[in-house]
Amino acid sequence: MKRWRGLCLFMVLILVMRGEGQLVENFYSSTCPNVEAIVREAVARKLNQTFVTVPATLRLFFHDCFVEGCDASVLIASPNNDAEKDAPDNLSLAGDGFDTVVKAKQAVEAQCPGVVSCADILTIAARDVVVLAGGFPFAVELGRRDGLVSQASRVAGNLPEPNFDLNSLNAMFAKHNLSQLDMIALSGAHTIGFSHCNRFANRVYSFSPSSPVDPTLDPNYAQQLMLSCPHNVDPFIAINMDPVTPQTFDNSYFQNLVRGKGLFTSDQVLFTEPASQPTVNDFASSPSVFNGAFITAMRKLGRVDVKTGNQGEIRLDCTRFNS
Repeated sequence: MKRWRGLCLFMVLILVMRGEGQLVENFYSSTCPNVEAIVREAVARKLNQTFVTVPATLRLFFHDCFVEGCDASVLIASPNNDAEKDAPDNLSLAGDGFDTVVKAKQAVEAQCPGVVSCADILTIAARDVVVLAGGFPFAVELGRRDGLVSQASRVAGNLPEPNFDLNSLNAMFAKHNLSQLDMIALSGAHTIGFSHCNRFANRVYSFSPSSPVDPTLDPNYAQQLMLSCPHNVDPFIAINMDPVTPQTFDNSYFQNLVRGKGLFTSDQVLFTEPASQPTVNDFASSPSVFNGAFITAMRKLGRVDVKTGNQGEIRLDCTRFNS
């Protein structure tokens, strides 16, 4: 009898653990077995309309996970403009990323109403855009619920800035159980990213009193940036973060860092700092090494502060709480 009670207690403990952060790859195998195919089709359809779908969706996933955890809180639209997406650091998130998730959610709801969370749909979509842009395929863990909190006031200080040094980057990622290796690998997503001129203008116009141009920048690349972003440029002008293969998910980003062509200070510092330079060199010389590390980091990122069980809900509309 004692042995039986012990076994029951063990099973209960497993179930409790599953309800508090346990994600599995086949979470919807019995409730919505085709969910990944449905999302992939919706993402591909959106990508056919605009390539911005790729960087916008991937960046949306990152911003969501780093504030409140991977719970789709960034998708909430507030009539008072005080939701997470309304924070200054999130105003540059491209609308195509939001639209990708909303369209995918609508497609999923048509076949599996009230079953799949927006957080899981965003996770699947983030993987899909990487693969559709040329990245290696990988499985995603599912089982998240959608968060119940989305406040603009909780964003500041929780997202990396373009002027971060290596210590600042490591400290921020470490808060989410992500290592320096994970951080560098995830930075590789900039191979398909873009940025507005005001995010890096200081590197070509006002870096320091003695050197207006950041000396770590390749001189020719600096000139290209000045031509693309002259003084008083339209703030909505966007620049590719990878000037070589901007629409392909590859290791070109790291090869650019070796050549002094990192757009942000927080990009180039990965190569100029001795502590991180070997990893950049490894990723620059081997697509498979980079992709392997990126997949590991994405799966770890997807586990950040997830909500399961009664910690959240399954939103019927990704932009609104159910009640």
